[in-house]
Amino acid sequence: MAHSPKPTIYFGNISDTPIGDIWVACSERGLVAVDWEQSESAFVKNLSRRIKTPLENNPRRLTHTDSQLREYLAGERKRFTVAIDWSMMRSFQREALLATFAIPYGQTSTYGEIAMQIGRPRSARAVGRAEATNPMPLVIPCHRVLGSDGKLRGYGGGLNIKKWLLRLEGAVLA
Repeated sequence: MAHSPKPTIYFGNISDTPIGDIWVACSERGLVAVDWEQSESAFVKNLSRRIKTPLENNPRRLTHTDSQLREYLAGERKRFTVAIDWSMMRSFQREALLATFAIPYGQTSTYGEIAMQIGRPRSARAVGRAEATNPMPLVIPCHRVLGSDGKLRGYGGGLNIKKWLLRLEGAVLA
């Protein structure tokens, strides 16, 4: 029986944003990765390890995502409408990040609230882990998730970026 070819993942770079250069990747189904503060080789290496499929540097495939990220970082976009390829995540992470994706612009939630929302009230730490491994920060707004005390907790881009993003959105911080 012949195997169908693995789908290609397209990636590219968005340069000169307020948070630095951003790397983006998508499949035919939608967005699979957003990252910054790393080189192209590190992004490709991490993406290859996570998604074992061919990669192609093709920024033309990412123009819709590029414009939405630029609009968001300029304070002009409150909601992302790019397609997201949720199939690349494990089920618990997908559940937690779908709940995170639904947090409105300028609002925050906590790890515990998300755990309750997805019907797993004792899994706040697991939600924290799902957030920490969010493959698409900014688009899936894990920066909107705070500790139970309302304080900022870890963020892959650094707490200063998390705070900057929340201020951009006008969120009230403790």
